[in-house]
Amino acid sequence: MVSDSDCGVIGERIAAEYLELNGYTILERNFRSGRCEIDLIVRDGECLAFVEVKTRRSRSFGGAVDAVPPWKVSHIKRAARRYLSGSERRTGIREYRFDLVAIDVDRVESVMMLRHIRGIA
Repeated sequence: MVSDSDCGVIGERIAAEYLELNGYTILERNFRSGRCEIDLIVRDGECLAFVEVKTRRSRSFGGAVDAVPPWKVSHIKRAARRYLSGSERRTGIREYRFDLVAIDVDRVESVMMLRHIRGIA
């Protein structure tokens, strides 16, 4: 049995592999600023994307897409501002956005669905 924390770590690994396979460059994993955390910070050409990863093993409380409340988006934005405050981190970046990689796992059907939603905020 996989614990909730292990499920999150595995989900972040899957999301990072997915993004890399689609041409993104992983710049940071689990960037922390105070109580705020950004799961992945990636480069997509001239765009910097701050990525929240949500993994759900059950739809009892909704799917992974439903698991990002407005306060979480506010925390990600706050951490992103702190990350961007280092001017060297903005070299060659023309824009930035906030993405969600939502992973729903159906253990009964042995199926995983990954959705990448660009621009959640």
